[in-house]
Amino acid sequence: MCNVDAKDSSRIDMGRVREIVGEYSENRWPLIPLVQKLQDEMGYIPPESIPVIAGALGLFPSEVQGVISFYTQLYNEPRGKNVVRVCRGTACHVRGGKTILKLVKQELGIEEGETTEDMEYTLETVACIGVCALAPTMVVSNRVYGNMNPKRLRQLFKKDGNRHDG
Repeated sequence: MCNVDAKDSSRIDMGRVREIVGEYSENRWPLIPLVQKLQDEMGYIPPESIPVIAGALGLFPSEVQGVISFYTQLYNEPRGKNVVRVCRGTACHVRGGKTILKLVKQELGIEEGETTEDMEYTLETVACIGVCALAPTMVVSNRVYGNMNPKRLRQLFKKDGNRHDG
């Protein structure tokens, strides 16, 4: 997914950014598909790409950033290879979701919205995953884990450096 070192944005291939942007230029309507493609390829939307996108589409950089910040599935920062989403819905909350979130934070050593230093995991919470019968639930890289408890969580995130089994 993300082939860029988070700490070295000078390695962003701006030629490739311009190439992707060029496929969508001259129209205002392709902003969302353009930034989605850029994010799919680079793992996120590099902030330095915003003026290039704006110039190609005849928009102000603030308009482009406004769209990116409005949609929760668009990101201006590199994300982990595995995105962990812990459900905060009512069923999950009642059945121990708060504890699961606390344990995930401890296992990964990060808070909500953060990414591990090794770029392996990003932690998010969501309002509902939609499998309430399996509460408490979480999703790791699009794989749903239900009926979570401390033991299952420890098995999922092993301490040997290869924390994720799926």
